[in-house]
Amino acid sequence: MERTLICIGGGELKSKTTLAIDGYCAALAYRHAADHRPTALFVGTASHDSKPYFNTFRKTYTTVFDIKADLVLTVRGGEMDEQKLRDKFDAADLIYIGGGDTVYMLEEWRRTGLDKLIKAAYQRCVPIVGLSAGAICWFQKMYTDSDIVSGVGGEYRIHNGLGTLKGLMTPHYNHRPEFDKVVEARRSTAYAVEDNCALHWGNERLVRVVSCGGNAYRLDATSGVLEKHLLPVEEGLSAE
Repeated sequence: MERTLICIGGGELKSKTTLAIDGYCAALAYRHAADHRPTALFVGTASHDSKPYFNTFRKTYTTVFDIKADLVLTVRGGEMDEQKLRDKFDAADLIYIGGGDTVYMLEEWRRTGLDKLIKAAYQRCVPIVGLSAGAICWFQKMYTDSDIVSGVGGEYRIHNGLGTLKGLMTPHYNHRPEFDKVVEARRSTAYAVEDNCALHWGNERLVRVVSCGGNAYRLDATSGVLEKHLLPVEEGLSAE
C-alpha cells in the first residue's frame, strides 16, 4: 500500500456533483478494509464541525456506497478525549476532510493534536480525501479564502500549509481567474484545480487526475512567464 491523498478542487456533496469522485474514493476505502465493511472518518473542523455537513457526507458514503460513517468533534458538542480520537483514527479505512476555513482548521488541529493523528494515519497508508480546504492544506502554500470566511479581509491570500506536497494549490480554479497573476508575480509553480476534479497523489507523487466535469492545471512561472499545462484526465474513474 502507498500513502494516498485525493485533493478535490471543490464541488457539492449535497447535490452529488462529486459523486463519481466519491465512488473512486469509496473504492480506496474498500481496498484498505480488505475483509470487512470499511469505515470513513469525517473531519469537519474547517466548517466548525457542522453537523449538517456530516449528515450530507453520511448520506453519500453510507447510503450510496455502504461505508460506515464516523466523525471527530473538537469544536462543537465538546471535545473528545485523546484516546477516543486515537481509536477513531485507528479504525478508519478512509479519512475525509471537508471544506471551510482552512487557516482556522490548521490552528484547531495544532491545538487539539488532530494534526499528529491525521499525519500518522497518512503514514499508515490510510487513504485521505480532502475537498477545498481539506485539499489545499497538504501543500507547502495554499491560496485560500480564510480571511473572507473569518471576516478579517475581503480577498484570497496565500498561507502556509502542512508542506507534505510541494508547491502552491488553489481550489475552485474555475472561480479564481486571478490566480494566474498571483503565480506569475511569485514566479512559482502551482496546481490549479476546478470544482468536480481531483488530484490523486501516491507517496507524494501525482498519480492521476480524476474528474466528473472539472479540469486541473499545473502552472509554472519560474522563468518569469506563466506557462499553463492542462493535466490529462485518465479515462474512467477506476481506483485500480
